[in-house]
Parts: sequence; structure tokens; C-alpha cells
Amino acid sequence: MTQRSAHDGPEDDVPEWVDQVQATVAREVRRRRKELGMSAQHLADACADLGHPIPRNVIANMESGRRSTLPLVDVLVLAAALETPPVLLLYPLGHADEVQKLPLTDPVSTWEALHWFTGEAGDAFGMDEMLRNFRAHQHHQAAALTAERDADYARWQARTANTPEKREDAQRDAEYYASKATHHRDRLHNARAFIREDGGTPPLLAPELADVDSPDTDPEEGHTA
Repeated sequence: MTQRSAHDGPEDDVPEWVDQVQATVAREVRRRRKELGMSAQHLADACADLGHPIPRNVIANMESGRRSTLPLVDVLVLAAALETPPVLLLYPLGHADEVQKLPLTDPVSTWEALHWFTGEAGDAFGMDEMLRNFRAHQHHQAAALTAERDADYARWQARTANTPEKREDAQRDAEYYASKATHHRDRLHNARAFIREDGGTPPLLAPELADVDSPDTDPEEGHTA
């Protein structure tokens, strides 16, 4: 971990930070490769199979610190070949307690840095509205599907109940889940409308929710999906 002293200036910190980021990725590539039981040649072959060859000697030089650059495209392909999210090569949760997000800054927890990188942090940068609405879309679509399936199951329980009490309980459950499904459908409709308002294209809907794009529901005021 690079730590700046009181005598270091900005010109001292930036190259050290770049080296630190590259060293972190190289260390994680080596750790993950060994965890998977892959040789450097096996990893090189996997990268080639993905359409972006990274020769074995380049991987060896990177892991030993002899490689002076680390292109982003290499990080992406290495991550895919190692079956790990690219962000975990940069911010190895569980394997590094702290990282330095940017030059001229103090180290922060790896978890905090990862949240900043993925846009989830509630810091001074805030969260991009498009990202917020895509995340809302993902959440409400999954929740609506789950609620609708739970409602269907409760209706089946009501139809097959062998006592009036069980039938009533199942009917109440069906109404509850149906209400939840309606709530999440409305929020999903709003998220899709907000994405379009901001010039984006919403993700594909699950077939069961194809009618969510019906124009019957107007989006709520403000981006609050």
C-alpha cells in the first residue's frame, strides 16, 4: 500500500498510485489463477479463446511487475478468463483491507472503493440518474415476477384447500401478493418512462410483464422509481 509522507508532492504520488493499481491487479490475477489451478499458459490460451490474445510471457511479466502498462481491455479479458468480475481485480474484497481510490487521497476500505467504482456510493459524486433507474428497473422487475408467482401459488392453494379456514388464508395471501405485484409493476413502468425521458432505451421486459409498457399509467413526478 502506497503511503505518502509529508515531504511527498503530487508529482511523487501519481506514479506510485499507478504502480499500486497495476500491482493490485497483477497480484489478484496471480492469486485467482492459482486458485483455479491454471498455469500462465492456460490463462493465455483462455484469453485467446475469448478473442483477445495475451501471450504467456506478457502475463508472466505482469505478475512479476516487469510490465509497465496494463490496458483496460486486458483487465476485462483476464477477468473473464479467470471467471471473476473485473471490479474484483481492481478492488479484491477479502484479500485487501484498504486501497487508494485515486492519487493524492488517503486509503479507504476496499468495500467503499468498490461501491464508488460501481456507482453505488452516496458520496460527493452521487449516483447517475440513468444508473439509478436501471437499477430500479432490475429490482422492480424481479420483485413483480416473484410476487405474481407467489400470488398464483396462493390461488392454487385456495382452490385446493380442504377446509374453509385454509381457503380463506390462501385467498388473503393471494390478495396480498397481487397487491405487491401491482406496486412493483407501477414502479417498473415509472422506471422505464424515466429511462426514456433521459434519452435511454429500457432493458427488455420479461414476457410475463410485457403489458407494463401500456400507456395507461403515467410516471410519477420526479425520478423516484
